[in-house]
Amino acid sequence: MLAAEEISRMSKEERLSTIERIWESFSRDGIEIPSPAWHRQILEDRTRIADSAGAEWLSVDELETRLSKK
Repeated sequence: MLAAEEISRMSKEERLSTIERIWESFSRDGIEIPSPAWHRQILEDRTRIADSAGAEWLSVDELETRLSKK
């Protein structure tokens, strides 16, 4: 296990890479981390704002297609 001092000596990039590997391990090992209630509220608020503004929702494939045409 990494000690706090070892983490402190890591660069920003090394720390972010470590965090990414930890999250990937959760997914790979089937470990589910529930989102906190405040996160759900933010997503609902943003969806409501986008819907009221007439936003067009795109799938990832549709977005990639649009971006590749630019």
